[in-house]
Amino acid sequence: MGKELGGTLLEAIRYFSDPDVCLDFMVGLRWADGVVCPACGSDDVHFIETRRVWRCKNKHPRQQFSVKVGTIFEDSPLGLDKWFATMWLIANAKNGISSVEVSNAIGVTQKSAWFMLQRIRLAMQAGSFEKLSGQVEVDETYIGGKARNMHPGKRKARGRGTVGKVAVMGLLERHGDFQYQIVENTKRRTLHGEVSKAVEPGSNVYTDALASYSRLADEYGHKVIDHAERYVDGEVHTNSLENFWSLLKRSIHGTYVSVEPFHLFRYLDEQAFRFNNRELTDRQRFVKVASAVVGKRLTFQNLIGADASVSGRGAANGAIMA
Repeated sequence: MGKELGGTLLEAIRYFSDPDVCLDFMVGLRWADGVVCPACGSDDVHFIETRRVWRCKNKHPRQQFSVKVGTIFEDSPLGLDKWFATMWLIANAKNGISSVEVSNAIGVTQKSAWFMLQRIRLAMQAGSFEKLSGQVEVDETYIGGKARNMHPGKRKARGRGTVGKVAVMGLLERHGDFQYQIVENTKRRTLHGEVSKAVEPGSNVYTDALASYSRLADEYGHKVIDHAERYVDGEVHTNSLENFWSLLKRSIHGTYVSVEPFHLFRYLDEQAFRFNNRELTDRQRFVKVASAVVGKRLTFQNLIGADASVSGRGAANGAIMA
């Protein structure tokens, strides 16, 4: 492909300013062994250079196809240069990037920018989860509006505490990956069930003093840190998870301002992607997202459908299009 993709946003913008470079880059990621028809899998295809599309020589309804077909880019009139710039931004901005910022940066409407970001978050979504092991921190938090920012009438109606907020359970293998689960409640049965599904028996599990974790010692080396007394006791702490919650809430309250409950898992997927790939360079994170765009098409009508449950892990909620 000639000159290699650099490691900064400016270098990436310059690199992808040529449509042919964008096409070659995406073809290299998607069809490293040669272009094949997305509809029938045939490699007997012909490239139509004037339109940058291919034509499959087998007869079927969708003989012509572009590199966007079957990806998060499908049916988007925007060029790959704008998609790649946006992808670089969201993959590497620690506190996220708003649709207004993207709109101003690449010259599209705020609505288009929001749709782009949601599709990129889908590409960031982990496809599956392996069980955690070794030393695992477990903690829960609540996501929702702050009472002090509400109109007095709404604040009085909602009351104090966690009413109206969404409970999110986090699990983090030390020096490893973060996983999450949106849960209906924080009762013992619910939390124990999620730990059992996500953590290998016999692992060391560290939690705070919440009573719902009190019987984990039956399956795990369970150790508790009581935050009323201290936050660290040797290796017993949940500080790594607290760091993740801090990053998440900083992005939600500071960058995105407000997130609807049925969209929450997308923003969790975004933050989890950056956190789990924190050791990679900006370029490597970008390439990892770009490599995951195939098979994850999301239409706007599906995206705005608000009739799905918010309960569950992001990867298990791929059908929640909100």
